[in-house]
Amino acid sequence: MTQEDEMQTELTAEDKSKDDFFERLANLSEEMVAKHGKDFSMGALVLAARWIAENRVGKLKTN
Repeated sequence: MTQEDEMQTELTAEDKSKDDFFERLANLSEEMVAKHGKDFSMGALVLAARWIAENRVGKLKTN
């Protein structure tokens, strides 16, 4: 392995942070599926993605 190969395998702080979030998301997804099934879990994750796309994350919405 060359020095260049070693540098490419090291994670940046941002990459490590993203990996940590993916791990947390995977664990949460597994927990949701176990407690409420696949349909609820997929719906919740799609809804979360929609809120992100619509810049609604962190804003309290009431009807």
